[in-house]
Amino acid sequence: MTALDSLLAGLARERATGALRLGRNGTVFLSDGRVTYMECAQTPGVERLFAARGRVSESALRALQADGGRARLLQEGPVTLAELQYAVLGVVLDAAFFLLPVTGVRPKFRPGEEHWLGGQWFFDVPELVRECARRRDQLTGIWPSSDVDTQPVRPIPRLPGHGVALSQVQWEVVVRADQKATPLELARHLGRSGYSVLLAVRKLAAAGLLAPPDPARPAATPPRRPDDTPGTADPPPRQVPSPDPLPRRVPSPVPVPARTGEGGSHQAAGPRPTADPTDLTLLRRLKKALEEMP
Repeated sequence: MTALDSLLAGLARERATGALRLGRNGTVFLSDGRVTYMECAQTPGVERLFAARGRVSESALRALQADGGRARLLQEGPVTLAELQYAVLGVVLDAAFFLLPVTGVRPKFRPGEEHWLGGQWFFDVPELVRECARRRDQLTGIWPSSDVDTQPVRPIPRLPGHGVALSQVQWEVVVRADQKATPLELARHLGRSGYSVLLAVRKLAAAGLLAPPDPARPAATPPRRPDDTPGTADPPPRQVPSPDPLPRRVPSPVPVPARTGEGGSHQAAGPRPTADPTDLTLLRRLKKALEEMP
């Protein structure tokens, strides 16, 4: 376990409620010992995801944040409860993947502080640690070198055959790659999770579609936000698996548990939880169900 893993495990045992600030790297929000939200300087938050997709402008989100928070977002914004739940799931898993390995900071815990979205969704610390380990293993299994994670994305100028098959995220990465932006910088521009873009980039590298990292170029520094040879044969098209994108629009009906929403409205029924209706297990089941919908 890293030092942060151990610290979060201790806060979980103490059933602490508040915000654990990790300097300029990010913040972990907890309620009764469980994580409710994570902010990471390297990855997009819910606000950036929705703004980049044209759902809600960042200025409008700031106004909602200052006056009413999550309730007003659901009542007045073009965002459903299921979309918000799905986005929070992706953002927290994304932030955890990049925050848990952080070292060399002096965390500060502020009791009672909560994120503006409120303590609506909960993630057990051990499950987050296990999921981050699974994701690291997945990346290594696709492409063992982490050089492509921090170097500018440089697609090859000529295909090794007549054609290739790309997922939506991979296509967006290739189109937006300017030979300068790193995967995490592209993620912020695209409004995609940092992990999904890393996954796409490693799959592009494994398919031979990226130029090798430039050894003369130093590894890029991860972005921070302010506080606040091809072969001659013509093989068949390469099938590159899809990286797990966040859908632009969640189809209706949405498979979420029946519950009374903001203002007394009812959400569509979905798989029944076995315990807390907003725990990580249920959210992952929701994510899988959304991906399998036509």
